[in-house]
Amino acid sequence: MIVVNGVRAPIERMMQGDQPTGAPAAPTGTGFPEADATAFASQFALAYLNYDASKPDDRAERLKPFLPVGAETQFGWDGIGRMSAGNFQLSGIEVSDAQNAVVTVFAQSGAQRWKLSVPVYYSEGKFVVSGQPGLMPAGGPANLPQLPQADHDDTAENELRPQLENFFKAYAAGDPTQLQRYVVQGVTLAGFDGKVTLAELKSVSAPPGGATREITAVVKWTFAPGAAPSPAATSGDSAEETGGLDQAYRLTVEKQGGNWYVKEIRGGTRTVE
Repeated sequence: MIVVNGVRAPIERMMQGDQPTGAPAAPTGTGFPEADATAFASQFALAYLNYDASKPDDRAERLKPFLPVGAETQFGWDGIGRMSAGNFQLSGIEVSDAQNAVVTVFAQSGAQRWKLSVPVYYSEGKFVVSGQPGLMPAGGPANLPQLPQADHDDTAENELRPQLENFFKAYAAGDPTQLQRYVVQGVTLAGFDGKVTLAELKSVSAPPGGATREITAVVKWTFAPGAAPSPAATSGDSAEETGGLDQAYRLTVEKQGGNWYVKEIRGGTRTVE
């Protein structure tokens, strides 16, 4: 039995592509409305995988819109324990015909990722869960092989560090006048408008090359507290302090007149620890 604390984020709309929320489902070759079935199954999974023995009627009430008439109200739960799951995403859908399919969604409960397969039946614009769901493990992280050690240009890295420190400070502030001092002429970057602050430029990695190179940088951003202290919070509560996150970036830089300037900034890719 999985026991976790707290309910995760609500379900997200899971369908891929550019179909807007609320748009009618595009039928497949069988005529089965896959998009709506996926939404139905994900909402069911939210009700099904969240239960609390102290409030069993809550779960039964949430399940009502999904179950056939006469189905057992807890739909297989024995009424013991507590489980909390969320972060539902589409894994796949297996359509049998115009009325039957099995929708499989990813879910997360604490540190455990799951797949939940939900059989659904469709008729006259409505859905119902047509059988007991099947819970399966979603697997852990892939085994990531180590990359070979990259070549470094120590001279360029030493030259870049003070320039990038100033660039990331200006990028955090989002001041276009300050940013223009550190970017290639004609390039415009928006910045964070003060929503983050540069705590530290942790590393700069530059490969050997010419006047234009793609480099990587790791910075630590700090964030202002997101909410006012709760009544139980104390002055030493770490949750109320300014938090920080290490973030990796790829930057295209150009050397002009002895200084390096940023031409482009993107999120980081695979790196060697």
